[in-house]
Formats: sequence, structure tokens, C-alpha cells
Amino acid sequence: MESHENTPTGTTGTHPPGGPPPVPGGLPGPPPLGAAALPPGTYAGQVVLVTGGGTGLGKAIAAEFARLGADLVIASRRAGQLKAAREELAAVPGAGRVTAAVCDIRDPERVAEVFDAAEAALGLPDVLVNNAAANFPCPAEDLSPNAWRAVVDITLTGTWFMTREFGRRHLAAGTPGSIVSIGASYAWTGGPGFAHSAAAKAGVKNLVETLAVEWGPYGIQINGLVPGLFPHADMTGDIRDGLDRAGPDAKDARQPALRVGLPRELGWAATFLASPYARFVTGHTLVVDGANWQRRSLVGPEVVPVREQLGRGPFAG
Repeated sequence: MESHENTPTGTTGTHPPGGPPPVPGGLPGPPPLGAAALPPGTYAGQVVLVTGGGTGLGKAIAAEFARLGADLVIASRRAGQLKAAREELAAVPGAGRVTAAVCDIRDPERVAEVFDAAEAALGLPDVLVNNAAANFPCPAEDLSPNAWRAVVDITLTGTWFMTREFGRRHLAAGTPGSIVSIGASYAWTGGPGFAHSAAAKAGVKNLVETLAVEWGPYGIQINGLVPGLFPHADMTGDIRDGLDRAGPDAKDARQPALRVGLPRELGWAATFLASPYARFVTGHTLVVDGANWQRRSLVGPEVVPVREQLGRGPFAG
């Protein structure tokens, strides 16, 4: 289920009095794949719908819900990926039933159909994980209207359509529910080279904060979850190329934790936020990135224009 298993030990070492200081070892690695952060069966009898659940981090999150007994609905635009993911997730020890649905979350009618199908097959989803998103690096001045719309429509509008459908159904039924929406740290900091995605993720963060207040009285909690660097087999080409350019060890050395994340660590965070043990946590966005988004230098690095970072020539208009 995970492609990155180079788990560091985090050992800092010892030294005799007066000897050299220990070499930093970073944050310890997590428990092994297959370990659970919550009691077995925490999600038994619960239905969890994960968008973008056919690949990458969405599939890793779905796997941890499955390990805790959940019935799963995974949604994606690509039928071929869904078939393989469904088989893989059904084989997770402890998993309940697993079904899949092809869905373009930009289409509210299709979103409603997916919820109808989920209810018919498994029951009304108790948990929604808004993981589906779109992104690619581009200088802001080069973004076409279509490129802007594509990213914002999937990342923000699609998340809203899924969230709205989930909320309306639970409000009508008078039942509680939990939503976890995947965000990004540049919702706070800005994202040079990613103006479209940063703006959309800022909207997702605001939806978390707004709807936690609106829907809290009805028993619906909503939280955000921000991943750091979690290498996996389904990363987009531009992200993989950037890591390759940085060198085989640079991705670890550039993290304050001195390691990258393992996908199961994000899954554990998601299962906690949606669990009975986090019922009083709502309107919050949890960052799981080993402090990578925090400032870490006494003096800021030299400014390199985005166009130059992406290897593009002067703007031609």
C-alpha cells in the first residue's frame, strides 16, 4: 500500500563529556505498516467515502479506514485505477465492504448520483474525505483562464459540491457526520508558482472554518488535514521531477524532521479527526508535515523569481 518505506530511526546518538555533539537524527520513524492508531473496529459499521481514493494519498487514507473496519466508497475520474484500488483495499486486514464510483466532482448531478449509489449499496456515508484536487506549477502570468478554472473547479468547487451533498443529506436525515478536507499549507503562506491551487486551498480552509460553525449544531463536524512531503508511487511528474532535481538525499535534508512522511502517517491523522475520539475537534486544520512549512532560517534565502525556478524565459506577453 505504500511505496516509500525508508523509515529513519531518529537516533541522535551519544558522546562522552567534552566530546563532539551528537549528529541530529531527526524525528523517529512511525510504527510499521499495518499498525493502527485507534482500537480495532473503530469504524465497523461506518461508511467512509474518499474522493481521489483510487491512487496515492487518497488510497493510503482509505486503507487506514479499512484497517479499522470501515465500509469504503472510493471515487475517482479514472475507472481503471478504481478497479485496481478496490481490489487492493478489499484485501486490507479488517476491511469491510469496498465499492467504487467513477465521479467528476465538478458535476453536482454526478456527485448526487454517487451518494445515491453509496446509500443503496452500503448506506449513507458517515464520513467524507475530500481528497481529490488538481495542481501543476506555473507562473501566475502564464495561467490561462482554462487552467485557472480547471484547478479551482476541482479543488474548491468540487470539494464544495461533495461537502454540500453530504451535509444536506445528513441534515435531512437528522444524523451526525464527519468531514475531513485535504488542504495545503500555502493556504496560510501563499504559494508562488501555484496561485490557482493556493487560492483554491485557502477557500477549502475557509469552508472548514465556516461550516464547522454552521453545521456543528446539527452534529456535523468538519476539519482540514494538510500533508507535507509524502512520496508515493502516484506522484505527478512535475513533483517527482522536482525531487529528482534536488538529489536522492535532499528531500530528507530539507525537512526539519530530516525525513519525509510515510503515507500511513497521514491516514492515521485522518482516521483520528473523523473518529469518536475527536468529536470536540471541529473547524481545525491539522498540518502533518514535520514542521516543514515553518520558517527555519535566521535570514530568508535569496529570492529567485518563479519563472527562473521553473526554467522559463522572460515573459513574452
